Amino acid sequence: MADRVPTALLFGAPGAGKGTQGKILGQIPGFYHLSCGEVFRTLDIHSPLGRTFYEYSSKGELVPDDVTVAMWKENLHAQITLSYYRPHSELLVLDGIPRNVRQAKLLRDHIDVKCIVHLVCRDMNAMLHRLRKRALRENRADDAREDVIRRRWEVYEKETRPVLDSYPSDIIHEVDAIGTPVQVLVHTLEALAPIHDQLFGQEG
Repeated sequence: MADRVPTALLFGAPGAGKGTQGKILGQIPGFYHLSCGEVFRTLDIHSPLGRTFYEYSSKGELVPDDVTVAMWKENLHAQITLSYYRPHSELLVLDGIPRNVRQAKLLRDHIDVKCIVHLVCRDMNAMLHRLRKRALRENRADDAREDVIRRRWEVYEKETRPVLDSYPSDIIHEVDAIGTPVQVLVHTLEALAPIHDQLFGQEG
C-alpha cells in the first residue's frame, strides 16, 4: 500500500456497538468495513500468530501492537489485491484498531483518518447486557464472563481512550450509542456522509 487510504474510525468501549454499525455501513455503497476483531477471529489458533492472539484475548488483554498492525496490513492488502476494497471510491471504516496510541502511530503511514465516530454509552449495565446477549448469539463464552468484560473496560480506559487525544478534536463526532441500530446509524451517517461526498462525490 503505497498511498494512505482515506479512513473513518468507529470508536467506543466494548459493547458500544462498533461492530454492529460497521457491518451495516459495510453494506452501504461507498463504504468498506474492516473489523480488526474479525481478522483475529478468522485466524488459525494453531498457527504462531493464532496462538499469540489466543494467549492474550482469552484473558481479555491486548495482542502486541506489532503483531496486530502486521496482521491488519496483510489483511487490508489482500482486500485491495482481490478488489474487495477500492480505496479510490470507498471510505474505509475501521473498528477495533487502533487500540492504543502506539498503534495509531504505526498506522499513520497507511491510513488518512478523516473522521472518528465516537460511540458513547454512559450506562455500563446496558453495555454489559449487550455483551452477554452477543455471547449467547455468537457462542463466545469469554463475553459472558463479567470479570473478563470489566477487564476489557479497564484496558479500554487505560490504553484505548487516550487514542482520541492523538487526533484533531474537529474530526471527532460523538454519537449516543444507546438506541436501536437504525437510530445510531442515522447519527453515524450524519458524520460520515459529508466526508464521503467530499472525497468521492457520486463515485461511491
